Amino acid sequence: MVDPAPRRRRPAAGGGGGGAVEAALVLLALAALYGAMSLVAYRVIHMHHVAPLGADAPLGDFSEGRVLHHLRRLSVDIPGRQEGSPGLEAAARYIKGQLEELAARAGPEYRIEVEESLVSGSFSMRFLRHRVTLTYRNHKNIVMRISSNVSEDQDLAFLVNGHFDSPLGSPGAADCGSCVASMLELSRLIIDSGWVPSQPVIFLFNGAEELFLLGSHGFIKTHKWNNTIGAFINIEASGSGGADLVCQSGPGSWPSRIYAQTAKYPMANSVAQDMFGIIPGDTDYRIFAEDITNIPGLDIIFVLGGYFYHTSYDTVENLLPGSIQARGENLFNLVKAFTNSPMLLKENKLSNEAAMPIKDDLRAIFFDYLTWFMVIYPRGVSLVLHSLPVAIFLLAPLFLTSPNITLMSWSLTVLDLMRGMLLHAFGAILAIVIPAVAAAVRLLFMKNAMNWFAHPYLAFLMFVPTSLAGLFLPRIVWGLSEQAHFWGAFGLYSLITLVYMLAGLSGGFLTFFISMSMLLGRFICSISRKHWNKQSPKLLVGYVVPMIPCLLYCLYYGGFLIQFLIEKMGMMGSLPKPYGYFVADVIVGSVVGLVVGWCFGPVTPIASRWLAKTSILHGLLQVTVVGLAISSQLFPYSTGAPKRVVLQHTFVTDANSIVESHYGFSVVDANSLEFLFNNAPEAAKWLKDNSLLSFEEKYHSDRSSWLVHIVPVIFLFWAQLSSQTLKQAHTCDDIF
Repeated sequence: MVDPAPRRRRPAAGGGGGGAVEAALVLLALAALYGAMSLVAYRVIHMHHVAPLGADAPLGDFSEGRVLHHLRRLSVDIPGRQEGSPGLEAAARYIKGQLEELAARAGPEYRIEVEESLVSGSFSMRFLRHRVTLTYRNHKNIVMRISSNVSEDQDLAFLVNGHFDSPLGSPGAADCGSCVASMLELSRLIIDSGWVPSQPVIFLFNGAEELFLLGSHGFIKTHKWNNTIGAFINIEASGSGGADLVCQSGPGSWPSRIYAQTAKYPMANSVAQDMFGIIPGDTDYRIFAEDITNIPGLDIIFVLGGYFYHTSYDTVENLLPGSIQARGENLFNLVKAFTNSPMLLKENKLSNEAAMPIKDDLRAIFFDYLTWFMVIYPRGVSLVLHSLPVAIFLLAPLFLTSPNITLMSWSLTVLDLMRGMLLHAFGAILAIVIPAVAAAVRLLFMKNAMNWFAHPYLAFLMFVPTSLAGLFLPRIVWGLSEQAHFWGAFGLYSLITLVYMLAGLSGGFLTFFISMSMLLGRFICSISRKHWNKQSPKLLVGYVVPMIPCLLYCLYYGGFLIQFLIEKMGMMGSLPKPYGYFVADVIVGSVVGLVVGWCFGPVTPIASRWLAKTSILHGLLQVTVVGLAISSQLFPYSTGAPKRVVLQHTFVTDANSIVESHYGFSVVDANSLEFLFNNAPEAAKWLKDNSLLSFEEKYHSDRSSWLVHIVPVIFLFWAQLSSQTLKQAHTCDDIF
């Protein structure tokens, strides 16, 4: 099947494997295949495969339509739910009223308790590398406990938490009106379905999450049911829908195992848990599972649609259809599974001390496959599985030189495979570097950065061809045997898998999946050689088809990552000139290149026979030029992807006196204030002439409308327009 000692060969001009026409046909066939798989991945990422049920759906089903009815009441009829505002009190009354109606019509087999509580307390936490000490009082929570009529107050319970306050300036439809409305529908479903939970289910509607997680802290420290919580789910939103992703899980692996076994549309990835710590944000999960107590639980978050996160565009109309339906059906299955789990009954009494550090071996490796099913295995098993590809790679020279093994043949084979690994590594690096350089060079001739922000397809059009060129370039310049190409690529992915494992990170499952799929493709391709000509493109079919499940997953995983990254680039913060102008484009170009390395890198060892040609390289560069030309004609923002600005009015107080007052106006992405004022001159005029920014006494608002909201984040913005500091002697009674 293979030569005992494969010889290096240098390709002829234009490469081997047929002429330009055949190479073009191979490229088009692969483009069609990847296009079809990308369409499948896109539909799954944007929840098109989930059909939302209307408000007239059977009472035994979870209905997105009924959730939207609650959501319109909370985010449209009630104007704003910020802490201290009348809207927050109105939302609390609405939630409590709905829960009391459910309690009134529940059957005799249920024991329903609804409480309204005011919480007070104090604690310290780390936030954006600063220590913040918080003291609070009289924040409102609404709590509902559903149990059987024979349950006792001391029975271990399962907690579902969501917050009903919203960010400043936002109606909070997704964040987190969607969470609260889903909890109302879920509590109704429990009662109307006739299912009586074997253990109590507690719904915590907390009213102060946006203010540094105060509501959840007050509940877990002061409520009479705090010591009965055996497990929990926190539901959140950092976008308007899409995948309802399990971003954090633990302590221990049993919450993620229950999720894997019961979620109808599993959306979970243990890599998210590795990455969550570097994202500047927190959820109530931190209070329940890390800082204050160590209750096992899940942190489930809407992560796409980040264009509208914490803005006035976070409305019902901008929610992604199907997202709430998938969340609700998952939640109902999870509540049933957790309350019936023996692990819940085995939980020890909750400690009021801070959680102990989580041991790595207690966290499982898990990922969903296009929300169709979920794969999960213990970290101990991963030590064996993720070492297997490296072991195969180390043994490969023996298999490749048998049965006529000599020291010389073995040494030459090892040397050839190492060359193949270096060649593939060089191609993977170029696939990342070339798009990054192209992104930076483009900006030297453009007035706008981030043209892909409102048009994500531009990122693929501009950067995917350059990434592919980077993958193929080393194979055009240096020639190795197909065997060396394959085993070199396999060895690189095996080595990455081993590095992930040794670092205690979860991402190794992806390169493990890639390397093992390559082996399967190689095996089928080897069998096909007996029936087809060695130069026939049918060999590529025999190699690629067995890899389709892996390639489809890589496109799903990579597409989700790129979409998430593009949306978050709009709120990355302003950075110093001149390099701050380039950062967003360089990051997106590099990540697209990384994803191309996952998605197409495994195919290149065989496909390069036809595609590693200068004519193909020229074609890819021409597509890149077309993408650059299109991007120059498109504006970076749209109504569906608006540009964020921050206007922050800061007071500095001494006891009950305001001693200093000023405001700062800033952008939060790579396009500067100059860009903003050039394209929206009315903004500059408004800042200059609007009397609402005056600090005169006559413009002071009534204290009943004040919001207690202290978020010292102005230091995140490098370039800002500031007012002159105004000294004031005005005093008031209730500043704290």
